[in-house]
Amino acid sequence: MKIALDAMGGDHAPASEVEGAALAVREYGIEVVLVGDETLVKAELRRQGVGDLPGLTVHHAPQRVEMHEQPSQVVRRKRDSSIWVSTELVKKGEAVAIISAGNTGATVVTAFFLLGVLKGVERPAIATLHPTLMGQSILLDVGATVDCSPTQLTQFAIMGHEYAQHVFNKAHPTIGLLSIGEEETKGNEVTKETFKQLKESPLNFIGNVEGRDIFTGAADVVVCDGFIGNVSLKIAEGMAEALKKMLFKEIAAGTLLSRIGYALLKRAFGRFKRRMDYAEVGGAVLLGVNGICIICHGRSSGRAVKNAIRVAKEFFEGHVNEHIQRDIEESVALFGDKSTDPAR
Repeated sequence: MKIALDAMGGDHAPASEVEGAALAVREYGIEVVLVGDETLVKAELRRQGVGDLPGLTVHHAPQRVEMHEQPSQVVRRKRDSSIWVSTELVKKGEAVAIISAGNTGATVVTAFFLLGVLKGVERPAIATLHPTLMGQSILLDVGATVDCSPTQLTQFAIMGHEYAQHVFNKAHPTIGLLSIGEEETKGNEVTKETFKQLKESPLNFIGNVEGRDIFTGAADVVVCDGFIGNVSLKIAEGMAEALKKMLFKEIAAGTLLSRIGYALLKRAFGRFKRRMDYAEVGGAVLLGVNGICIICHGRSSGRAVKNAIRVAKEFFEGHVNEHIQRDIEESVALFGDKSTDPAR
């Protein structure tokens, strides 16, 4: 198994990418192709002492996509960029997955342009994992498709179902539709129609869920459009960071007794921090494209990159795309062609 890693994408590139790739090669016994400026990447390999590590190779890509650049510029002017070249390796069959901590929009557009979508899939969706009281839940879409039709949301539910089933071993994952109330009549016209489709589907649909339910574990898979999902994701990230800082601020300013209490609970706080740490998750999967694409946080550390490679490996070994393809074809047979859906 060979994975293409955009070595120039993240805020700390190529240091984090080289570190994560080396960790993954050692731990998972796979091959990783570091795609980027050959001079910079090889210099980093030497600096970290992993230049001769079997399983690590470098593929030259002279251009880099900056975070502020428009995704369309990649297609027009940056076909020698590390994002584009990494994705091309997957298209050519020279790698099974592409991983990038770079410009999310550029990664999505490049995957959509080069890899295309699975047969029957209308739009891709980014799926993220969230810690819950019950373990973890999948939220999708969080940014790939901002305006969705009911058919597309139903397809997101199918893709999330297969991801939960074949990567996280949930035999009958529960599906919830994110809305402004639990009642079937709540929500806008798109969510109401989606509710009807999901209710008629063979999925384990439990109905509408609200924002608070994402973290309670009310549903294994929570479905929404990319606009709402991205806002929800950023709120959750900001809240987690703020809570951590407020907690340590209160401890530092507190009494001796509070500091002693913290010392006694330090291990518990450590476990809690790991559950909330995006580095443990690794990356978000772009579901629906005809290949495997993992999108990492821009601030990804070496550990986060390593875990993103693990996600790609699990996705590949779970044959998730094959299962999605089968179920999407069955859903088209069930609901018919919705290409004239006015909500699209």
